[in-house]
Amino acid sequence: MNRTFFPRRLALMSLSLVASATLLSACAPLLMGGAAATTVMVATDRRSSGAQLDDQGIELRAASNIRDALGSRVRVSVTSFNRRALITGEAASERDKALVGEAVRQTPNVQAVYNEVGIANSPSLKERTEDSLLTGKVKAGLVAAKDIPANSIKVVTERGTVYLMGMLSQSEAERATSVARTTSGVQRVVRLIEILPDEEINRLKTKTE
Repeated sequence: MNRTFFPRRLALMSLSLVASATLLSACAPLLMGGAAATTVMVATDRRSSGAQLDDQGIELRAASNIRDALGSRVRVSVTSFNRRALITGEAASERDKALVGEAVRQTPNVQAVYNEVGIANSPSLKERTEDSLLTGKVKAGLVAAKDIPANSIKVVTERGTVYLMGMLSQSEAERATSVARTTSGVQRVVRLIEILPDEEINRLKTKTE
């Protein structure tokens, strides 16, 4: 997996691969702006209102930049959390993957880019449906776990791989990862989480209460 930028105070941790999805090199003709299999709980959000607005703008502008640069040659989604952009989907070549990453990197307000685009065929309708179901199952598990601030986590699923984005303490990140990893059908979990010190977590909790 290619992570193109590591900002300060960001912990990027990938868990072990339980079962890999098979990827085949081919042209993927569809471009999607905004992650298709994404969910965020917004009742209370640790991001500032400015960051939330920036994230919305990043997803829209990045999709436009990719479309301008590559047309319909790729099928990718951009998901932003606290100005950190995750790219998932498929491209026909490493060069197209790199061009996608550059298009997102040039988007205003982006502070970090995680280019997780695969060199593969577009997923089938069955695979896309399964990814959407997995996102819902992981979301439900996070909500059910009372010790996880589910509203501060974005979940993106691509070919059975679950990406977790958020602003969490170390213990919260470990707990969220455990919930995702033990969800039936999840093949792999990738953490793209900004780890905050406990004093910052307490400050944010006080602010939102």
